[in-house]
This record gives sequence, C-alpha cells and structure tokens, in this order.
Amino acid sequence: MFKEEEMILRTDHIVKQFPVSGGRILTACDDINLNVYRGKTLGIVGESGCGKSTFVRMVISLDKPTSGEILYHGRNIVNFSKKEIWENRQNMQMVFQDPLASFNPKMKILDILTEPLMNFGRLKRSERRAKAKELLEMVELPADFMDRYPNNMSGGQRQRVSIARALSLEPEILICDEATSALDVSIQKSVIELLVRLQREKEISMIFICHDLALIQSFAHQIAVMYLGHIVEVLPGEDVAKHALHPYTQALVGAQFSIHMDPSQKIESIESEAPSPLDVPKGCPFQNRCDYCTEQCKSQKQILRKVSEGHEVACCHVTDNR
Repeated sequence: MFKEEEMILRTDHIVKQFPVSGGRILTACDDINLNVYRGKTLGIVGESGCGKSTFVRMVISLDKPTSGEILYHGRNIVNFSKKEIWENRQNMQMVFQDPLASFNPKMKILDILTEPLMNFGRLKRSERRAKAKELLEMVELPADFMDRYPNNMSGGQRQRVSIARALSLEPEILICDEATSALDVSIQKSVIELLVRLQREKEISMIFICHDLALIQSFAHQIAVMYLGHIVEVLPGEDVAKHALHPYTQALVGAQFSIHMDPSQKIESIESEAPSPLDVPKGCPFQNRCDYCTEQCKSQKQILRKVSEGHEVACCHVTDNR
C-alpha cells in the first residue's frame, strides 16, 4: 500500500509513563509503532484520554518518551540536544485545537505569521508584509488581515492563520491536534478541504488527531485506532466503514450518525465505561466492553498483526480470513 522508501518517520515501541500519587504509574502510551509516509495523512482516532495528544507531543519533541525511538529519516530525535530540537522545528510543525490560546493576543497577525521565519533568520524585516500577504492568500484570507489582532477574527479564520504560521517554515510534517473540533461543522469542512489542497500542492505529510471517525476517514490515507494507550487497529482510511475488524473500531463505526444512513439502521452505543488509565486490565484493554471477551483476552496482551495489506489488528478473535 505504502512504499518503504517513502517513509519519513517511524516510531518504535514508544512508551510514555507518568508517576502519580501513591507511587502508581499512569501509562499514557504503551508500545506505539506507527509510520508516516511522504505526502500522506496518518489519522489517529480514539476517545478522550486514550493517549493521542501525548503521542504527538512526543513526535514534536514537546515531551520525551519513557522508552522507545522516534526515527525521522533514520535519526532518533529522542536523543536530540536542545539545539537539534530547535533546528528540527523547521521540519515538523503543529496546529493546536485552540489557536487563540497559542497566539499572543497583543501581536498582530503580521507578527504572528512572520515570527517563525524571523526566529530562524529566514526573513528580512523589510520582507515581512509581502510574506504575510503570501501566507494569508495561501489559506484563502484577505491580505489586510495582517493588521488585525487574533480576537478580531472568527474561530475558523484564526485556525487558518494557525495553519499558515505552521506552514511558513515549509515543514515536511504537519501535526494537527484536534485542529477542527472547536469549529462549526460547515467551517470544519472548509478547513479540511484547505488542508487536503495544501497537502497535495506541497506534498506535506500529516498526522491528524481526532475523536470523530466519520470526519477523519473522509481524508486520511491511513487510520490508527487508539484505546487506553494502545493501538488496536491500523487500516486504510477508505476501508474503515466496511473492513474494520477490531470490536472497538466496529463499535466506533456503529456509533456514527449520518443523514444518509438507512432510517431502519440503529446507532449502536458502546456499553459500560472505559476503565481508568491507572487501572488498565491485564490482557486486552477493551475486554470489559467487548462482547467477544474470553479468558484468553483477559490473560494475554494482544499485539498488532497483519491481516491484509496495510491492515493490522490487535485481537485474538480476528483470523486472516475474517
């Protein structure tokens, strides 16, 4: 499905643990192995608290893994010095859920857009307005927005500015952490269309974090489904609706609502609550909410295994023919 030579980032056995009160350990990410390919989008979907944002914070070097490697073009960025991390910011940029919280409210859009380029010595002061105009037009905003402040713009406009700022350094990887979840549905669609267009034009790779499976499967080339710090399934985005195999992924698909769905079709809900991340059960983390749970599920940790090209599942009840 994806060519090995087009892989630009790989995470090997990434684990992230946090000490908590009482001497206990919270494992936010447990043995995460994912690949990012040139010009493709890796979507990561799962419920709140499953470890999605923790994972991308490690990829962008905001947090350091407890163990494991993050290989960018073969170099382990986990061991980078502070200077190397700073320099690598030009290769990976992030778009946050709330752009207003990531902007300095006292800075004009002109300064917000050009600050990264100025910091890396890639732009002269005399060129700032021309560059800001170029970046605003790239994300389909008027040039005169450069003289506005963030609080004089709508949420969708601010997110477009956030995208423009992230792309100003021409990174190879763009990481979007719930970048559309705070926007109205109609605005979400236009922002996603913008990202897809820019990805195609600039051949950017994207990691897109989302809790909305219906949204992410509409544009992601590959989707990783995450549950309680574990990747339980990885499959092509276009195959999610018909070929999801893990019971959790199937439950997410069944819980989707669409105006195009058959009126007789019921929306399925997942029974019971997810256990605390401090009390993840031995074996399969989904066992207490799964209709297929057996003693094997409770006693043996499931690992991802290939069931078809580009499709891996961590479930002992999934056979190669299922």
